[in-house]
Amino acid sequence: MPEGRVLPVVTAPAGVLGEVGREVDPTDPEIVQLAADLVATMRVSPGCVGLAAPQVGVSAQVFCVDVTDHPKAATVHGTFVLCNAKIIEASRWRPGREGCMSVPDLTGDVKRAARIVVEAVLPGTGESVTMTTDAFEARALQHEIDHCGGKLFLDRVAGAHAVYQRKVYL
Repeated sequence: MPEGRVLPVVTAPAGVLGEVGREVDPTDPEIVQLAADLVATMRVSPGCVGLAAPQVGVSAQVFCVDVTDHPKAATVHGTFVLCNAKIIEASRWRPGREGCMSVPDLTGDVKRAARIVVEAVLPGTGESVTMTTDAFEARALQHEIDHCGGKLFLDRVAGAHAVYQRKVYL
């Protein structure tokens, strides 16, 4: 993978965040570079466990996730980037608090599957993968797949009562 560049993160109400991302050719050099850029941008963002292409202004179905060292993580696959990901199984629905770099001032309670199976392709090789995960990593994947489908966590909260001002810890 090429060296990643740190890209600016777009915030709501940017139009790209509401667009359904295009499916991509995972072997396209531009997509491989985008994958590296997403990882680099995630790495410099404190507390960030995932980042999708729409969050850096690209309407495409590409995202990265890394929940390593997160206290709520059970299953951990390390750092990975997926293209054209689809959830093929979802079970054990649970509410949980979510935040997002594209909605920096708010968090919200979102009901998500605590166990999922995802089919996707890897950037660079185009290899098809099936990933089974749970707990926090499953939540992170669903959050990023939503971004690729033009949805923010705010589109999934139960209502205004489930949205909170983000606490800032100095």
